[in-house]
This record gives sequence, structure tokens and C-alpha cells, in this order.
Amino acid sequence: MARILVVDDNSLIRQTIKHVLAAQGHEVYEAENGRHGEALALRDSPDVVVIDILMPEQEGVETIISLRRQRPGMRILAISGGGQKRYPDFLTMAKQFGAHATLAKPFDRDALVGALAPLLSASGNAHGGRPII
Repeated sequence: MARILVVDDNSLIRQTIKHVLAAQGHEVYEAENGRHGEALALRDSPDVVVIDILMPEQEGVETIISLRRQRPGMRILAISGGGQKRYPDFLTMAKQFGAHATLAKPFDRDALVGALAPLLSASGNAHGGRPII
């Protein structure tokens, strides 16, 4: 099973993602902003970081840039609220700055698991509906 760090300022979203991924057998831990998430990611080297784009203290894109510079092999899934039509530039920017994959909120369990599958496969931890976020 994989170790996955979920970084989002919304505690309900963090808990929901944690619940879904823990049910898949993954070890999931959380951070409430980019600064805390970056510190945890650098300390613990998770298999995948799931990171929101718009957060207080340190935005997701800033965190992605920093993680890519310090840990080039770290797998990152960027998520953003509002859907592709409302915030396409944030997700595109996240991808340009080093996120391996992006996922627009709201998403369902299958979309989350599907977006993570290739990242977990690349890190050697592959595992593989109804709206959850």
C-alpha cells in the first residue's frame, strides 16, 4: 500500500479523501496548507502528494514548484475547486510547474482512484461513481 499526503485547507475535503483512500488500503495523512504540506512531504517522502491549488499561507503551485526542486521524483496530483470551466488556468499551471496529474473538484471516488492509479504505479504502489468532493 502507498503512503499518500493530502494537502487541502478544507478539512471536510481532506477527511473525505482520506476515508476513500484508506478504504483502498493506503496510509493517508494530512496537511492544512502548502507550508505544512511541504514540510511533511520533505520529512516523510510520501509516494504521492494530493494538493489543492488555492490555499492560505502557501498556494499549491508554490508548493509544487518547491517540491519538484527539492524532490524531483515525488509524484503530485493537483486538485482545484470550481471545475475545469471555472479554473482551467490553475490546473494547467499546476501541470506546467510539475504536477503529474490534475483533477477538478467536484470529483467522485472513481475519478480520484483513477487519477492516482498511474502515479502509484509509477511509484511502485498501484492499487486500484458517486461524488465525494
